[in-house]
Amino acid sequence: MNRRKFLQLVAAATAAAAIRPHDLPAQSAKKRDIKKGMWYASAPGAGPLEKFKAIKTAGFDGVEPPSHLDQDEVMRARDESGLEIMDVSCGQHSRALSSPDPAKRTQAVEGVKQALRDAKRYGATSILVVPGVVNESTSYADNYQRVQTELRKAVPLAEDLGVKMAFENVWNHFLLSPMEAARFVDEFNSPAVGWHFDVGNVIYLGWPEHWIRILGKRIQKLHIKEYSRKKLNEKGQRAGFSVEFLEGDNDWPAVMKALDEIGYHGWATAEPAWKPESVDPATRLRQIAGKMDRILAL
Repeated sequence: MNRRKFLQLVAAATAAAAIRPHDLPAQSAKKRDIKKGMWYASAPGAGPLEKFKAIKTAGFDGVEPPSHLDQDEVMRARDESGLEIMDVSCGQHSRALSSPDPAKRTQAVEGVKQALRDAKRYGATSILVVPGVVNESTSYADNYQRVQTELRKAVPLAEDLGVKMAFENVWNHFLLSPMEAARFVDEFNSPAVGWHFDVGNVIYLGWPEHWIRILGKRIQKLHIKEYSRKKLNEKGQRAGFSVEFLEGDNDWPAVMKALDEIGYHGWATAEPAWKPESVDPATRLRQIAGKMDRILAL
């Protein structure tokens, strides 16, 4: 090798070594098989069509609507916007699964069944179920027993439709550890029962990545929220949500690593609990879509 050729090779190697990871093109990064969705209630618009179009324009792939909407309107919105409907929320109706009033429990079961039918019509693969509520009139033990008893009445329909019922970890004073949550799901002994994991909702209890590894394949869908322990300590529990995505206490790289370890793929739905002042809704949706892209790429 002559001297000129040697110097050319050295120069090329030096230039390559100087390239930092964040200088590389975006397509060189690992692409996870996770699509980003948006919570229906956070979108601007007077009805399904306006909301769906706003969500699509902002750059999202799907939407999570509530149950008990007009099915024909939702189908029109889905088809005209091009959005997917990945799951249906049944939180409002399923909280009464543990009510002391048997009539309200029966009504809750019928609400869950309607959500299952809605999901099947829309092409969604799961519904979000709130596993009752523990309060002054409903003990922890009663909630545990009632939710399992009542929801088992909907299991045959869920299995027949091929739609999963996924519990969400909400602030209902119930299922406060990941090991208990996993056990609760497993006791149904049905492929139609799983978990809808909300990342932000568990930070006041512990670390989301720990929950993810224990719940594992039980996780059907994700809710993406941010949370600040500092604001929790200073202003109260709900104040912890008053923080921008990527500026709270979620260790997003650790969360994404845990999701990779359990082989999660599917959907991550933004459920923003805070918005900055003087930002119009359309701009805010685009901001959230950008934040989601950053989180999912970590």
